[in-house]
Amino acid sequence: MLETLETRFDAVDRVITRFMADYGVLIMRVGLGIVFFWFGALKLFPGWSPAEDLVRDTVYFVDPDIFIPVLAVWEMLIGLGLIFGKFMRITLLLLFLQMPGTALPLVLLPEAVWHNFPFGLTLEGQYIVKNLVLIGAGLVIGGTVRGGRVVPEPIDDPLN
Repeated sequence: MLETLETRFDAVDRVITRFMADYGVLIMRVGLGIVFFWFGALKLFPGWSPAEDLVRDTVYFVDPDIFIPVLAVWEMLIGLGLIFGKFMRITLLLLFLQMPGTALPLVLLPEAVWHNFPFGLTLEGQYIVKNLVLIGAGLVIGGTVRGGRVVPEPIDDPLN
């Protein structure tokens, strides 16, 4: 009885992990693309993006009326590249060039990011720290640009 239950669990587990391996990177890529496109598009409409004031206050040395639309288009291009899976190397380069800028408020505007340093993040701080997940997703996607993929079970590799 227990062996049969373990066998059934193993069979179901294999189907689920195969599905995750087959579709996980695609779903992550498209989802990440939607986030970038959406957040970028909001920046084209003054007052719509919750990050607008943070961007204005952080990049005070550049005219925000020029910088914010450029950033919006930049993010939308990242989004489109991810959604359609085209020009992935350029898309990921744009993503990784954009990410350090999103961390600038941690240093330039600590009062907007921390209500109790180092653990008490404001909503803006949480918005910034979540970019670690976006960076991780970009790294995983980048690991597939040469045809790499996620495998659901270990394979025998004489090099490892």
